[in-house]
Amino acid sequence: MVRFTEASKQAVIDSIDAVAVVEDYLRLEKKSGRYWGLCPFHHEKTPSFTVDPDKKSYYCFGCHQGGSIVSFIMEMDKLSFPEAIEHLSNRFGIPLIYENGGFEKRESKTGELAELYRRVAASFNHILLNTNEGEKTKQYITDRKISAETIGRFLLGFAPADRHWLHRFLIGKGFSPDFLAASGLFSRRYPQSAFFSNRLIFPIRDKDGRTLAFGGRILEGEGPKYINSADSEIFKKGRTLFALDLALPEIRQTKEVFLAEGYMDVLALHQGGITNAVAPLGTSFTDDQAKLLKRWAEKVFFMMDNDEAGQNAAYKAILCCRRNGLNCAVVDTSGFFKEKGTIPKDPAEILQKFGPEALKNSVKCNILDINFVISRSRALTKGPQSVVFLFSYLDALDSEVARDEAIGAIADAFGVERRAVWEDYRRKKAGEPSGGSEQKVNSGSAKPIRSGYELYLMGTVFVNPGFFKVLRSGLEMEDLEDVNARELFIILEEWYRETGTSETALLPGELLDRLEDENLRDFILRHEALGSFANPDKLVEDGMKRITEKVLEKKRRKIIRELRNAAGETYNNGISQAGIPKQADLLAEKIHIDAELTKLKGRHLQPSEGS
Repeated sequence: MVRFTEASKQAVIDSIDAVAVVEDYLRLEKKSGRYWGLCPFHHEKTPSFTVDPDKKSYYCFGCHQGGSIVSFIMEMDKLSFPEAIEHLSNRFGIPLIYENGGFEKRESKTGELAELYRRVAASFNHILLNTNEGEKTKQYITDRKISAETIGRFLLGFAPADRHWLHRFLIGKGFSPDFLAASGLFSRRYPQSAFFSNRLIFPIRDKDGRTLAFGGRILEGEGPKYINSADSEIFKKGRTLFALDLALPEIRQTKEVFLAEGYMDVLALHQGGITNAVAPLGTSFTDDQAKLLKRWAEKVFFMMDNDEAGQNAAYKAILCCRRNGLNCAVVDTSGFFKEKGTIPKDPAEILQKFGPEALKNSVKCNILDINFVISRSRALTKGPQSVVFLFSYLDALDSEVARDEAIGAIADAFGVERRAVWEDYRRKKAGEPSGGSEQKVNSGSAKPIRSGYELYLMGTVFVNPGFFKVLRSGLEMEDLEDVNARELFIILEEWYRETGTSETALLPGELLDRLEDENLRDFILRHEALGSFANPDKLVEDGMKRITEKVLEKKRRKIIRELRNAAGETYNNGISQAGIPKQADLLAEKIHIDAELTKLKGRHLQPSEGS
């Protein structure tokens, strides 16, 4: 057991700023010499949790839980007393002395892993900035208009293509093979083979700036565009947000946070001066992530990709935030960029094409979440079902006042009586039938996930993972528009890269244990029981063919639009300008895609031998 000298332990306790410590977890307001906030240990709407800065203690008048700030840290982060003291020692810069007289830390396993990841992040950053191998990736970042300052602030790096380099390097630094095998940095089947190779690396840190995991983007070669570290003792994807440590000071000050879809978007937003920007880690925004933000923020601005998958992700994230008491708005840059002739897909594209100032100004264009969900309802449903679609939003609201205002907006938007919306919603909540409209409500509630061929394809592969090897060789995650299908792809990819296999011999529930979304988990279990994933050969073949055709058709339509624009440039600028060469390139690409589509119609996809 770790033992500190009483004097050094007391020095740490004396240094504690109780208000600063608690404000790492929730917002406080000063009243009558005490600081008040919403209790983190029970649900309440009126603050009854208090902090006494002089006594360095806390107490909740609602649930009657209280104690010292050390016990508060222990409860919030599930730490032992020595771990809490070490945390506070780091927080306030007070060295601890151990009973043997040394200042050297005896790191817990959590601390050792964090230190390992810190060193690896620094090594990847050095390779990116100072080696020939990292030059191409550094050029890619520069081309995306990411500055050297931003590279340094986020400690971007590059993982070498040699999968065995990292293991040799760390063994040379004195780390044991057993410790490295359990670190999450290497394949479980091939413990000397690094999980990340030939990728741009994004260190993932907790709110205190400790590196817990990595995200990796491939620039060339086989594999999905993005992968993340698997969950570990120190890292849970569903409870972590990218760049929270860098965004927290601005979030605390403004009580607002921008939620983007990916790493590059967050980098772009920070470079554009929106430093209160974070992102989930390749999966859907979760309740745990919303609760994490609720400690410091009052309002979330969503800046998801401007495509169908991004809009669906924004809708689900709105429900998640509303369930957890956060107000929401959605950034809509379409009007801002309409006059410029193109509407960028995401913040990263805005920075690259229009610069940081345009990005900073464009985020001022936003709409209330109720207006956004009404527009989604109109886009996805018709008739009375459009109102029924919005009942899940009403369910998520945490006050009757907010619900009443939303029902008024819904009634106005669809030209119906407010009383009728209220009555249908009340009957739905009570489980009472109410004619044809209510039957649609019940049908919708029985299937919380909107299923389509993408989700059936990925569900089939999820329960028959032997097909994942052939699927990943023909499709990328970005080819999928369904956010739930993407989530299944990510889980399968991470499992595949960890184990280095696509064999079907899995431990019971091994993949399901990685699935945090309860609705998606229920979808898989229910449809497997119903036999929906039977005949997987045919389902995988048909699903891959449809998605491939869709991707090619989308590219073809884009080329046709660009051909028209190029023709206009030639007509306006004269034949000596760049219009004709550009047209020739586009035509060549269109001919290639047409040939691929023709060939695809007669092609049959087969699972690889032994998969």
